[in-house]
Amino acid sequence: MRKSIYYLLITIIFILVGWFANTAYHLPRSVNNPLSEIKPRPLDKYTIENLSNANVTPSQIEVGKVLKDDPKFTSYEFFMNFDPSLSGKNPKKVSGVLNVPEGTGPFPIIVMLRGFVKAETYFVGQGTQRAGEVFAQSGFITIAPDFLGYGDSDFQVNDVFESRFQTVTTALVLLKSLEVNGIQISNQRINQSSISIWGHSNGGQIALTTLEITQKTYPTVLWAPVSKPFPFSILYFTDSPGDYGKSLRKELAKFEKDYDTDLYSIHKYFDRIKAPIDLNQGAKDENVPQAWSDLLYTTLNDLKVDIKYHSYSEADHNMQPSWNQAIANALNFYKKHIQ
Repeated sequence: MRKSIYYLLITIIFILVGWFANTAYHLPRSVNNPLSEIKPRPLDKYTIENLSNANVTPSQIEVGKVLKDDPKFTSYEFFMNFDPSLSGKNPKKVSGVLNVPEGTGPFPIIVMLRGFVKAETYFVGQGTQRAGEVFAQSGFITIAPDFLGYGDSDFQVNDVFESRFQTVTTALVLLKSLEVNGIQISNQRINQSSISIWGHSNGGQIALTTLEITQKTYPTVLWAPVSKPFPFSILYFTDSPGDYGKSLRKELAKFEKDYDTDLYSIHKYFDRIKAPIDLNQGAKDENVPQAWSDLLYTTLNDLKVDIKYHSYSEADHNMQPSWNQAIANALNFYKKHIQ
């Protein structure tokens, strides 16, 4: 009798142990060990959707030394302190160039977003200087950020993709700061009547992303914009001597393990653009193929965006030798859309 009870108890114990083991095995791993499956995804906040819903805190635009004193305008260096991650925890300083026409205003403002320049040869305002001065001579305030890692700005983050995403947050904070705080030089507050955007090359990509995020109607001039999907939009430019993009591809492979690149790509959000656009492209551009702008025009036109397209048969990436015509077209466009 005792043996029977003993064997029965042993059988019941084995059944219970097996049941518990089977149940534990089939539980979600996050229940067994919640920390084992939690992986930080710090770049989620830079998706176009998340930036659209982010709280962008305006900054004070600090006007610094005079860079150029012209009879028709004055060029200043400016600084803006803000957190490029938009968390408010790690503020950094970005420098740039501010051109202010002579007079008291109100003046319309053009936010100028430059294309790629090598950091080792960069100087404050490079990439926008000539166009910015012409716009200022014509009665426009122009303001062009250098971006982190350039000019007198603080260093950019080490992550190659986060540093790119933070060019967009720089533009977002600058636009919000102009709208809310304006610009003050000494004791004089410069009044603005409207805000527009100018973007060249990669600056055009930043401009398009900004228009998608804000869905605002900033009149925007684009010169040879980088408009292809991410990450092809950067891989295309990795054929220069050096490692020919090897290190970037390694970083991209890591990025794509955790993130969906479509969520960061302008081509998925073109339908959010509400702003009028003046698109300019040189047929002999060896950096941004004309086919890219042809497709951008067709896509936005089909989406009923108010877009005009200028193609210059002899122009290169910097609109030479059609630069004067491109500037004239930009001025006509801005004057038409001044509110």
